[in-house]
Amino acid sequence: DRDVIARSGVRWAIVLEGINDLGTLTRDAPATPEQHRALVRQITAAYRQLAERAHAHGIKLIGGTVMPFGGNSYYHPAPELEAARQEINRFIRTSGTFNAVIDFDKVTRDPAQPDRLAPALDSGDHLHPSEAGYRKMGEAVPLGMFS
Repeated sequence: DRDVIARSGVRWAIVLEGINDLGTLTRDAPATPEQHRALVRQITAAYRQLAERAHAHGIKLIGGTVMPFGGNSYYHPAPELEAARQEINRFIRTSGTFNAVIDFDKVTRDPAQPDRLAPALDSGDHLHPSEAGYRKMGEAVPLGMFS
């Protein structure tokens, strides 16, 4: 509400959420398959709620896919977490929840290791993009959708 809906003149909003939600699931201990499924359900339900609220206020919501974070030593992503990230990205891309999608995953991932940021776009922690990574993300935003 405070960051988007309460602002006057907002017509579009980009949502890029999920890495911290995914990462904290297994940061301190492994998670069960049910915990992974529950987290995916919670995140996708939150996306639906954000979209409903935005649409109710005439705001078009643009979904940004969750970028790779394989190799990050803070969150320790395992194959199960990567599968959850892929499921969330599939939801973002195909559910119809969003008015448009920006595929940040596609433009920042390493083609040789799709669960990781491309080396040139990685700040070094395998989680945050470098300056070149943020530039690549900005270039992925199709500005024509705002006209």
